[in-house]
Amino acid sequence: MGKISENIKYLRKKQGFTQQQFADTMEIKRSLVGAYEEDRAEPKYDLLKKFAEFFELSIDDLINEKIDAQWKPKPKGDGSNVRVLSITVDKDDNENIELVPVKASAGYLNGYSDPEYVSTLPKFSLPIFKQGTFRAFEIKGDSMLPLPSGAIIISEYVENWNDLKVGETVVVISRNEGIVYKRIGTKLRVDKGIKLVSDNTVYDPYYVGVDDIIEIWKAKAFISTELPQPTPEPTMESLTTMMSQMQRSISQLKNDKN
Repeated sequence: MGKISENIKYLRKKQGFTQQQFADTMEIKRSLVGAYEEDRAEPKYDLLKKFAEFFELSIDDLINEKIDAQWKPKPKGDGSNVRVLSITVDKDDNENIELVPVKASAGYLNGYSDPEYVSTLPKFSLPIFKQGTFRAFEIKGDSMLPLPSGAIIISEYVENWNDLKVGETVVVISRNEGIVYKRIGTKLRVDKGIKLVSDNTVYDPYYVGVDDIIEIWKAKAFISTELPQPTPEPTMESLTTMMSQMQRSISQLKNDKN
């Protein structure tokens, strides 16, 4: 446990805490902090998790990395972390496109890596999607108008989240937000995660942290039983709303740069 003892000591000092201040923050005895830093004792898992959350690190980094002034965290989604992806295949060993209906959204958050669960999802194939791993997600709500609620987004699995480009539409599966279909607002940032933007300007953009994200799928096509409607002539009210949204977007861009 040599690395973790050195890491705790380094990170504590970097935060400007004395052993007593850090112990008070972690709600443990000061003597325990000393024991951990001198490698005379090992923190239990629950305390390790608390340390990692406080220092905004993964438990794996806290245990296995040598953290010092030269160390830089690797953003999740760069291909260095392992994610389990379950798929199904047809009788010819070709990958299916599994459909995740809205009613199965909650179950998918728990069973996305379970081959037995994934095998229970409806399956289909499309000749235009042969190379790659694809999944279809039914969306709900009006945050991505003009795409209607109930549309099915056919998406390709994204292994490296750093490959995502600003403006692309994606299906993001996260622990707190569930399954959402949004547009990428910024490139992946270790400190903030990924900014997600709705096409419907009524909804404000927001960030999803990298630790919260389970999977990301890049939208490739959609299926809908509702045909597109003609775009109405702009009204003074709609123009005012557009101008207001543009001002908010400019302000947000300035904040993102800071």
